[in-house]
Amino acid sequence: MLRATLIVLTFICLTTSTKAAITTSKPISPEKTDYKFKGKISRKVLENYLDRSITMQRMLTGEGNFDDNLRMIKNIGAKFIGRAVCQWGGEADLLKNFEQEKQFAARVHKIDPDIILQACIFEIVTPEIEKVPVPEWAFKALNLPAEKRNFRYADILYADGRMNKHWGNSGVPDISRPETKLLFYFLAASYIDAGIEGIHFGQVELMNKNDQNLDHYAQVLDLIRGYAAKHARRNMLICDSHVPSGGFLREGKLLMDFHSFPLRILETPEKPEEAILKVGHSDALFSRSKGGITPSGWTCEHLPYLVELDNFGASKSPGKPVGDIYVWGYDEISWFAKQNDKYRRDWLHYAYNWLAKADPNGFLEMPGSRQTTRLTDKKWYDANNRSAAVPNGHGDEDTIRDIWANGRTK
Repeated sequence: MLRATLIVLTFICLTTSTKAAITTSKPISPEKTDYKFKGKISRKVLENYLDRSITMQRMLTGEGNFDDNLRMIKNIGAKFIGRAVCQWGGEADLLKNFEQEKQFAARVHKIDPDIILQACIFEIVTPEIEKVPVPEWAFKALNLPAEKRNFRYADILYADGRMNKHWGNSGVPDISRPETKLLFYFLAASYIDAGIEGIHFGQVELMNKNDQNLDHYAQVLDLIRGYAAKHARRNMLICDSHVPSGGFLREGKLLMDFHSFPLRILETPEKPEEAILKVGHSDALFSRSKGGITPSGWTCEHLPYLVELDNFGASKSPGKPVGDIYVWGYDEISWFAKQNDKYRRDWLHYAYNWLAKADPNGFLEMPGSRQTTRLTDKKWYDANNRSAAVPNGHGDEDTIRDIWANGRTK
C-alpha cells in the first residue's frame, strides 16, 4: 500500500548545527496567478488557492482583532481563509452570527474580491439547535411539508443512540435523517448568503454510519451546490472535509472539491520538543487522497488536499512524548505555539517544502489564528506581528509571506 511506503525527510535545520533553507522574499505578484472561477474551478486555480491558504479561526464572528487580521491577510497575500466561521455548537447565536459574518465578509472582499472565505458545518449538534426556527425555504428545498417550528435536536441524532453523548451533553448528527439534511441545507445556504464560498464539513465519517453508499451525503451536497449555483458570489461552493479513509468516492465521483486532514506530526523522542513529518505515520493523508471525477468535472488520480495544524486537545501528559496523534503531549497547534520564534519559522519552511516533495497533491494550510490547549500563557495562537492591536502576536506573518513569495520547489 502507498501509505506503507515511508518517506522520511529529516528536518535538519531544527538543530543548532544546521541551517534552514530560507531565501530572501521576492515581491508577491498576484496578477500573475490565476484565481478566477465561476460555476466550476479548474485544478490549477484550486491549487493556487490551496497554496495560499491560512486558518483564521472564527475571524468572521469576532475572534481577535479584525482590523489587524485584515491587515495581515493583505500583507501576506492570503487567498483562502480557512475556518473563518467556526461554529462549534452554540447554535442559539446562529442568526445573530449570520449578520455579523455578512458584514465582515464584505470588508474582506473589499480589499480582495478573489478571497475565498470558509465556514464549517461540524460533526456536532447541541440542544441549543431547538432555539432556531426552520425556514420555509429549507422545507421546500427538501420537498418536505412546511411547518412553523424550530429544529428538533433528537431527530438530528442517531436514532439508536450512537454517539449521542460523544461531545459531553451533545451528539453527532446522522446525515441519513431528514432533520439533519434540513439543518445542513439551512446552514450552508445561510453561509452562502453571507458571502461564504467554501464549507468544511468536518469529520464526515462520524456522520455517515447509516450512509455507507453515500446516497444521503450526495443528496445534501447536490442541494447545497444547487443553491450555490444560483446565489453564491461566483456560482459555486467549494467543499471539503476531514477524510481519514482518503475521501468520499461514489460511483467514481468525488463528493468533495478537495480533501483535508490534520498534519499528523511525528515527535522525535531523542530530540525534546522537536518533530517531523513522515508518510505513513498514524492516519496521515500523505499519498492517500483518493481520486476520481471532481464536482467540477475534471478527473484526477489523487484529489488535491490541505493539511493543517489541528486543535483537538492535550493528552494526559503534556510535554512528554506520548505518541499517537499528539506532539509532545499536545495537539498540533498547541505544540507549534509553544516553540520559540526561530523554531516555528524554520519549521514552517520545512513543512511547506517537505510536502511539495513528499506528495505534491498536498498543500500546507498556514496557521494564522487558532485556539490552543493547556498552554497557560498562550490560549490562542496568532501569526500576526506583535503590536498594540495584537500584543500576543507570534510574529510569524512575514515568514508566511516569504514562503508564499518564493513558492513551491519540487
